[in-house]
Amino acid sequence: MRIVIAEDLLLLRDGIVRLLTDTGHTVVAAVDTAPGLLAACDEHRPDLAVIDVRLPPGFRDEGLRAALHLRAKDAGARVLILSQYVERTYAAELLADGRGGVGYLLKDRVTALDDFLDAIDRVAAGGTVMDPEVVRQLFTRNSRDGGIGALTPREREVLDLMAQGLSNAAICAALVLAPVSVEKHITNIFAKLELAPDDDAHRRVRAVLAYLNQ
Repeated sequence: MRIVIAEDLLLLRDGIVRLLTDTGHTVVAAVDTAPGLLAACDEHRPDLAVIDVRLPPGFRDEGLRAALHLRAKDAGARVLILSQYVERTYAAELLADGRGGVGYLLKDRVTALDDFLDAIDRVAAGGTVMDPEVVRQLFTRNSRDGGIGALTPREREVLDLMAQGLSNAAICAALVLAPVSVEKHITNIFAKLELAPDDDAHRRVRAVLAYLNQ
């Protein structure tokens, strides 16, 4: 696929470029600022943008804001956000439109090559990917809040994997459960979080947002 990278750390940026190039992708632009990202996406119309949350000049949330701008401008824009730390607000804001085609990974995940490349593929295909460490910390923080507190330990495990972007089949494999069991757990999650029947993919994102926004 054709990818734009926005990362201000030269060594990390070059490392990501080499990794993606070596695995058959085309990096059409590698920039170090938010304005550079927006210009590169306008010019190249990439299949995916890999974006650091904090970019020059302010090193606050310029990358995230640029990503949200890209998705507001183009409903089909796919963005994978990289962050040094678990930042709850950023994760929630990224998922807020419920459209999929988004990811939020900690930078350490880049060194886990298979996980990183899998995230690239899933986000580009329209999926939602959350770093397992982000999910773990958010569950720890919010486990007693609202409808999340009503979930059983197994239901929380299922929601954890849903938040990471896994399909029902992948959840079955990860938890060694039959498809009917996973479907029952997901139905219970939706009911306990008071998510009315709707598009299934949209409800999955809303379920994740239920604890991100606690």
